Amino acid sequence: MAASGIQTSTHSDTTTFGGQRGYSHDPRSELFLSAVSSLTDNTFYESESGRLTRQRVLVGDIAVGDPRWMLSFLRWLRDDARIRTASLIIAADAVHARLAAGAADNLAPGERGINRQLIEVVLQRPDEPGEMLAYWHSQYGRTVPKPVKRGVADAVVRLYHQRSLLKYDGTSKGFRFGDVIELTHPKASSPQQGALFRYAIDRRHNRDTIDIGDLPMIVERERLKAQPAELIHRLADQGTLPDILAAAGMTWEAVPSLVDGPWTPQLWESIIPSMGVMALARNLRNFDAAGVSPQMAQLVSEKLSDAAGVERSRILPMRLLSAYRAAPSVRWHAPLEAALQHSLAAIPRLDGHTLILVDRSGSMFYSTSQRSDLTFADTAAVFGTALALRAKRATLVEFGTLSNQVHVPKGGSVLPMLSRFSDLGGTDTARALRGHLRPEHTRVVILTDEQYTGHGADPGAVVPAHVPLHTFNLVGYRQAHAAGSSNRYWYGGLSDASWPLIMLNENSSRGRWPWDAVKPATGEPKSGNPKPDKPTVTVSETVTVLSDSGAHNQYAEPGIGPQTVVGPDTLVWSPSGEGTQPMQIPMPVDAGYRPHDDVPPSTRKWWHLGRNRD
Repeated sequence: MAASGIQTSTHSDTTTFGGQRGYSHDPRSELFLSAVSSLTDNTFYESESGRLTRQRVLVGDIAVGDPRWMLSFLRWLRDDARIRTASLIIAADAVHARLAAGAADNLAPGERGINRQLIEVVLQRPDEPGEMLAYWHSQYGRTVPKPVKRGVADAVVRLYHQRSLLKYDGTSKGFRFGDVIELTHPKASSPQQGALFRYAIDRRHNRDTIDIGDLPMIVERERLKAQPAELIHRLADQGTLPDILAAAGMTWEAVPSLVDGPWTPQLWESIIPSMGVMALARNLRNFDAAGVSPQMAQLVSEKLSDAAGVERSRILPMRLLSAYRAAPSVRWHAPLEAALQHSLAAIPRLDGHTLILVDRSGSMFYSTSQRSDLTFADTAAVFGTALALRAKRATLVEFGTLSNQVHVPKGGSVLPMLSRFSDLGGTDTARALRGHLRPEHTRVVILTDEQYTGHGADPGAVVPAHVPLHTFNLVGYRQAHAAGSSNRYWYGGLSDASWPLIMLNENSSRGRWPWDAVKPATGEPKSGNPKPDKPTVTVSETVTVLSDSGAHNQYAEPGIGPQTVVGPDTLVWSPSGEGTQPMQIPMPVDAGYRPHDDVPPSTRKWWHLGRNRD
């Protein structure tokens, strides 16, 4: 664990892109800020290739010199910050640098190698083992070292099951599931997973005879694909189509191919009750185009407005802002506004009187990624406004060359306030501070890219030494806008784990990394299958499930479910995916427990713990 958070030089040793005094971050801080911002996209002042070159040097030095920090950072980056591509790139580059340097591991007894762990912790989605191997081949050649193979193999055992194969093993992938299995030789966790591995290889090579007898979900999928379109429509009318799709490892996206035609109102209305928040937000235009009923539109609104559902979905606030701006009709504005408010629940309620500066300079109006129309200025405005609305007392200011105070109405919400922000040209942070900082302010929070252009003192010098200055660097450039000293804190990215650090840092004598504020994980990574501490839950050979839609389903597989025991004979499914509801299951027969990968119908993703009968 790191001894401190983001560190900055105490004297000016560089210049900002705006030509003013700049301050260097130490290598760990520089890597952290760039990785959580825009590692794989062009920014206003820096190209993607230039940034990647800079990162690779940083990654190599840190991976060799401080591998434990790198491991903690990558675990947080993938699990909590939810950044996929940068995590994979950094992990591969780190392992390559460590292998080239012959770096030692210094392992605890029974611990797996550091290089193996670096690879495994970032692979949290079933298509990522193949993406890791594809990146390694493209950068370092076709020879894959053993630690990389072993780390990928560890992830394969955790991630490869029937549902994930059906969803992610597409023919467009550079590395199919079968390719990954043949290259890394994972040891199957059960006979059924062994059958799945053989199926993936046979499928990859288009072999004439492929045995699927031990893979019931794949059998169901083949059976469903052979049904006529009339049957699919009838299942939709009966309200059973979502369960049938889930039993076959298919999602709502497969419906048009099953009916060989477009979506109809009836098809949408059969699927909407089982859809999660993210899927609903993406399909509002499709719902309107199909003409779903007012009653079903009301259900969509209720699901988007449900605080617990939004929290389970882990949808990012900026995706909801994008959905709001693209909404085809005003009827979706209120539920999307509510969803956005719920997605910002991790924003702290700061005490005292907080001055919040939102950077609206020209360099902030650059897209956060090549796939998005949202800008860094949008991000700063959303989070700055949310922070102001939740603070005990706040002064909210937009700044560029000039600055303006933004009125914060009591009990207001984020989306209506975004129209009050404007484009303000250059970046004179110090001038904005001089114009709005008052003796009663107990802290300053600035959301910016730190590339100030104004003349005179740097921003940190304007804020009195006893007043904490918190800078959220949204773009990840190398230069800082203030000297590092007591009461000066930097943050990169805007994940749920970042916000508690404001008060933690003010109440401690040192800065912290985001993972310092998170309860240390035990066992598998967050995104993997959890293992119960004791095999005390009971299961039955046949489980009857009463779903939230009232449908009963019989399963021959034991122990569907997991994790909350509410009584000696009852288990409650704890949903880990979006749009799912807990279900109680009678569990009358004692049996041992182990992680199991297959998941039952009526859900998008459930933890499934079952007895190994093989």
